[in-house]
Amino acid sequence: MLRKQIIKPQSEPPAPKPGEIDIAAVATVLVTSEDPGHPIDLAFDEHRGPGGTRWVAGEPGEQAVILAFDSPHAIRRVVLEVEEPEVARTQELQLAASTDGGQTYRELLRQEFNFSPQGSTFEREDWAVQAEGVTHLRLAIKPDKGGTPYRATITSLALR
Repeated sequence: MLRKQIIKPQSEPPAPKPGEIDIAAVATVLVTSEDPGHPIDLAFDEHRGPGGTRWVAGEPGEQAVILAFDSPHAIRRVVLEVEEPEVARTQELQLAASTDGGQTYRELLRQEFNFSPQGSTFEREDWAVQAEGVTHLRLAIKPDKGGTPYRATITSLALR
């Protein structure tokens, strides 16, 4: 009997858009939890915008996504997309940078997103930041300021 195995070519990770930092090439992504059907990888793929793929936390409550860079980086822009089509909630995000290997962080910005299934379900932010020598970039997410146990989500996260 003939022994055989079907092999599939390995797909290349999507190339970043011009001017974006290739996160897969320069950093390790640390995340507090992820839903197996919505892993953190989806926040860095090319499926952006309303209806795009997204990371969903594996459990409710506050979460963190940390980019641990292989070598220090300058960050000039952070582009973040979040979509919540199902529940009304206010998600709070805090972006902070570390220049000492993740020992201490300096807050760069804090933003709230209000979602309502009957109204606003998608938010895209393009923030100008000035951060030199960044070794770690942390996005802390509080999925609902009202305290309801929702799960955090991110549709996309890109850096320039």
